[in-house]
Amino acid sequence: MPKMKTNSSAKKRFTITGSGKIKRKHAFKSHILTKKTKKQKRNLTYAGTVHKADESNIKLLLTMK
Repeated sequence: MPKMKTNSSAKKRFTITGSGKIKRKHAFKSHILTKKTKKQKRNLTYAGTVHKADESNIKLLLTMK
């Protein structure tokens, strides 16, 4: 049986921190920025963490065994 591969789209979007949480980037920051306020754009720059309910699914995608 061949090796299981890590999901390519997941490894580009998420990173696991030292404490085991999963970091993610915010959406809506790539284009059509003229109509968004400075505050909105500034808040979208910071990385967020994945919700507890989604963590197990994303960890499965990132660490296939």
